[in-house]
Formats: sequence, C-alpha cells, structure tokens
Amino acid sequence: MTVTLTNVKYILLDIEGTTSDIHFVHKVMFPYSRERLEQFVLSHQNLDEVVEAINLTQQTVKAEQGQDIDLEGAIATLLHWIECDRKHPALKSIQGLIWQEGFETEAFESHLYPDVKPKLEEWARSGLTLGIYSSGSIATQKMFFSHTVEGDLTPLISNYFDLTTGSKKEAMSYDKIIEVLGLAPNKIAFFSDVPPELVAAREKGLRVVHLTLPALKVRGFFVHRSGLL
Repeated sequence: MTVTLTNVKYILLDIEGTTSDIHFVHKVMFPYSRERLEQFVLSHQNLDEVVEAINLTQQTVKAEQGQDIDLEGAIATLLHWIECDRKHPALKSIQGLIWQEGFETEAFESHLYPDVKPKLEEWARSGLTLGIYSSGSIATQKMFFSHTVEGDLTPLISNYFDLTTGSKKEAMSYDKIIEVLGLAPNKIAFFSDVPPELVAAREKGLRVVHLTLPALKVRGFFVHRSGLL
C-alpha cells in the first residue's frame, strides 16, 4: 500500500506484525508466561497488581458466566485466556509482570523487523513524533522496546497506548488518542497489519497504512514483507 505522509505529524504503530513478528510473541513470549503464570500468581498473590488482576478476572467470570471463582479458578481462567489470545486487561497485566522478569534476566530479546530501527530513526530526525498502540500493557510495551535485538529504542518513542484506551478495533478508541495528542486526525498515520483496526482508525479520520507479511520464513521468523514507508 502506497501512502503519502505529507503533512503528517505523528506516526502511531502497532507492534505484532508491524514492528515485530507475531510469531515471536506467540511462540516465545506467550509460552514463557503460560509456563510461569501459576507459580508467579501463587508466589506474588499479595502484590497489588496481582490482587487487582485476580479481582478483575473474577469479576469478568461473574459477569459473563454467573460464577464465583476462587484463586485457583482465576489462574485456570487466565491460562485459558492465554490459549485463546484474549485481549483482557487482567491477563495483560499478569503477563507484563512475568515478561518483565524474562527481559531483566535476558531470557529473550524482542524481535524487530530489519527496517524498523532505521525507519524510526529517520522519522525522528525528520521531526515526526512516534507512538505505540498495542494490546499489551504500557509497561510491557516499554519493556519490549527497551530490550530489542537492536538495543533500547524507547528514546525514539514519545507515547504508549494500550487497552485502557480501548480496543484497536473500536473507532471510539481513536477519539481518545486524538484527544491526548491534541492533533487533527489527518495529521496522524496509523500503521497496522490488521484491517479491522485500520477501518476503525480511518473512520475517525486518521491516515492508515496496511502492512502485509508474505510467507517467507528466515531464521524462524517471517521477515520479508511490504515494509515501513
């Protein structure tokens, strides 16, 4: 997709399939959190963030299924949500805490497509402001970009948006981003590989760029694609 960025002031980027391979998230980060989730929750159950996440999980199950669940039931629910890739704030919060340990112990580094760092640096030099919008928590996003295979990219990124803003597939979420940034919608360009997200953003007047991923596997990741403009 060819899109001119003339008069654009702000670049808003998705992560999975946009800056980084979705297979890294699903084949490295998700299994890491799944294997450690039960023990992490049990050993940190008095931590404020964990308490809040468990309460939110219990509230969701009560609202959706009419059931009261205990801590064991909440853990089972969170594990099920990992399997079905549910974008739930409680799960993202717990996963973020677990991934923090992974990043800090250098269990893994975040994958980046090879064109990402050069393009972010080019955009920053040209005066564009850069932001991230992902279903992962803001804390996870910051960890992700501070521990990449290309080093710490957080100095290039000014804003982070997550599920507290709303789903990327809901148009009203982009109203909130527009309000925070204080820019006209057509001054913002949103890059994503997910068409429904682009439809929602375009509905609110944002410029949108669709990134695609041909199925050519290199070193375990699908890295050949229509890259960042």
